[in-house]
Amino acid sequence: MTTDATAVAGPARTAGAPVTADRPLSMDEVAAVIARDIPAGAYVNLGIGQPTKIADHLPEELGVVLHTENGMLGMGPKAEGDRIDPDLTNAGKVPVTELPGAAYFHHADSFAMMRGGHLDICVLGAYQVSERGDLANWHTGRPDDIPAVGGAMDLAIGAKNVYVMMKLFTKSGAPKLVPQCTYPLTGVGCVSRVYTEVAAFELRPDGVHVLETYGTTVDELRSRLDVELH
Repeated sequence: MTTDATAVAGPARTAGAPVTADRPLSMDEVAAVIARDIPAGAYVNLGIGQPTKIADHLPEELGVVLHTENGMLGMGPKAEGDRIDPDLTNAGKVPVTELPGAAYFHHADSFAMMRGGHLDICVLGAYQVSERGDLANWHTGRPDDIPAVGGAMDLAIGAKNVYVMMKLFTKSGAPKLVPQCTYPLTGVGCVSRVYTEVAAFELRPDGVHVLETYGTTVDELRSRLDVELH
């Protein structure tokens, strides 16, 4: 692993032990890295798909309160075995558990929380993120693809911090961290961090800063990305 010491020490970064890896991380391991960077007591929404894995890596004593857009505060890890309740699911319809003090409410109230700036962090997947923090995660623009907005636009503009969890490259090797998004935008200038299997980035006014790398180097990333890395 290599790190940018200045970036790691930056004021926006939560204290936590650096991750050491001589290979790309699995998405479960990426979820654990994000969980490490979520501060105690934060109110957090985890987007549908890979971000829901983060719930399995948050210690209960940390006091992080997970919000689901289908109307729940206090969501716990994924439910398994005898703990599965078909009426207790997250927004992706995955069975989950509830923590002590969990609360349930109307869908409209849930979106009021999202739009009203009451969430400290949301973690979303993405097709593309631009170096300026623009987010594209609801449609590829191809006519035969089914668009899936969900609550992403509300979260992108409503959460105080937007983190993205994604693979850094497509299956064909094209970068997903780009100078400018070519897919329809979900939000403009909203993403603050990007977590991938090979590196974690922070998007600042002066550009893209590398926080950590996993199984690669900053120079290797520079050779594959079209954005300037600090």
